[in-house]
Amino acid sequence: MTALVDYNMGNLRSVINAFAKIGSPIEVVKDPEKLKGYDKVILPGVGAFGDAMKSLEATGMREAVMDFSASNKPLLGICLGMQLLFEKSCEFGETKGLGLIPGVVVEFDKSKFKTRLKVPHMGWNEIFIQKNSPLLKGLDDETYLYFVHSFHATCRDEYIIGKTTYGYDFPSIVQKDNIFGFQPHPEKSHDNGLKILKNFIEL
Repeated sequence: MTALVDYNMGNLRSVINAFAKIGSPIEVVKDPEKLKGYDKVILPGVGAFGDAMKSLEATGMREAVMDFSASNKPLLGICLGMQLLFEKSCEFGETKGLGLIPGVVVEFDKSKFKTRLKVPHMGWNEIFIQKNSPLLKGLDDETYLYFVHSFHATCRDEYIIGKTTYGYDFPSIVQKDNIFGFQPHPEKSHDNGLKILKNFIEL
């Protein structure tokens, strides 16, 4: 069974709807004590990094997610949920993250853009697959997914499964052991996104 973490910072309905489309049950979990009883966990997130970390702490979900990550069962962070997996973010000052994947979350550096681009990065963009991952089974090497974000992760190549170009290349899919992160929204990415979520539940 898959748990969707409710810590008051995620657009849960779109994830629930996507799981309904692939015919798989998912349960919204607000009680941190119950999280360890699930086979898989999804950590969503919409909003500011600092607010999200405060909500994780206040709801008791920070420790619960950390404990789950140590169980070797699959954990998937989506959008802000992916960013929370890293060591820290530079959004509105420096805030410590969960530290499950080495790396730092930074704002898009417009000085590196060769053409005028708007931030946030919003809309459909390509994923360039760097390494094989069970979550990408059945997808083309250059697959379009849906993005909405102003900050992105920076990390070592060993954790990067997919890259995307927006002014410059940035990590858009990451993995460290049983921990996965997607900067784009699979639940908003139509057929390609549904394949990713189906692959996740089949892990």
